[in-house]
Amino acid sequence: MSVAARTLRSVQLVLRPHAVPTPENFKVVEDKISSPAKGEFLVRNEWISVDPYMRGRMRDTDSYVPPFQIGEPMEGGCVGRVIESQCPDFKEGDYVVGNMGWRDHWLSTGEGVLKVDVEAVSPQGYLGVLGMTGMTAYVGLNKIGKLMEGDTVFVSAASGAVGSIVCQIAKLKNCKVIGSAGSQAKIDWLKNEAGIDAAFNYHEVGDVGAKLKELCPDGIDLYFDNVGGDHLEAAIDSMKNFGKIVCCGMISSYNDSEPQAGPQNLFKIIGKRLRMQGFIVRDHMDQTSVFQREMIQWIQHEKIKWQETVTEGLENAPQAFIDLFTGNKIGKSLVKVS
Repeated sequence: MSVAARTLRSVQLVLRPHAVPTPENFKVVEDKISSPAKGEFLVRNEWISVDPYMRGRMRDTDSYVPPFQIGEPMEGGCVGRVIESQCPDFKEGDYVVGNMGWRDHWLSTGEGVLKVDVEAVSPQGYLGVLGMTGMTAYVGLNKIGKLMEGDTVFVSAASGAVGSIVCQIAKLKNCKVIGSAGSQAKIDWLKNEAGIDAAFNYHEVGDVGAKLKELCPDGIDLYFDNVGGDHLEAAIDSMKNFGKIVCCGMISSYNDSEPQAGPQNLFKIIGKRLRMQGFIVRDHMDQTSVFQREMIQWIQHEKIKWQETVTEGLENAPQAFIDLFTGNKIGKSLVKVS
């Protein structure tokens, strides 16, 4: 088959979910994709990322990023190899990272696309530890949370793509790190591989607040929030005066059909003089070079470890995404395009 007649497969959103997404919200569509014109290049995706923030883009509401459009391929992080080029800056064989998401091929002029060195880390690492995931952890801790050596740090969803990197960066800064996760396997990994000081299964402890009081009797300096809900309320109770809460995500409420009641102890933010700030990593792209330089050094010295949950096949991307909300994964969730 000639390149001009190449078949493009993509996963499209066909119905906006009202609660937890189901496979019926998505459809695999086949179309044709042409050869690159002058100034363009063609990429064959090898890996795509599925991320919790995508759930928010499935709502037709105003947010920091436009909603996904019905009948259009899902956008998101992806890494692939240039297989044909009419662009002098991108050669055949180059590995590139883009945001073209849930499809097996895409054309580009190079706007918003970065060439990556697959000698430094595996290609999919640029969607995780060396990509937006790792940078979210780095920026959230250092620029937003202003992490200090020796801080006591609590991380919710600590075995997840962002949380697991947060934990390890904090340990590299000689901090005491406590994490929550949803299974014994995740707890074991956090203790034995990530090397954090304590971890608990939030399904088993019942009262998250009581557990934090037990594990952090002197209080928490910095809470990195990926969950919201009861974790946020419990953390506020245990924060030290002048503590910092970094709001990265609130996965506990992403699929709610009705809004949750907020934490009932927000008044303590005043009395404890807490600083609570949300952030979007794309507002901090000026940190990319310093983040990648430091992260590559940590990786080369084997100071950072990570886990990947890999789903095979583009057509299975919807299920990989749905699994984000069931706890059926550890570390970074990826789809290997085949």
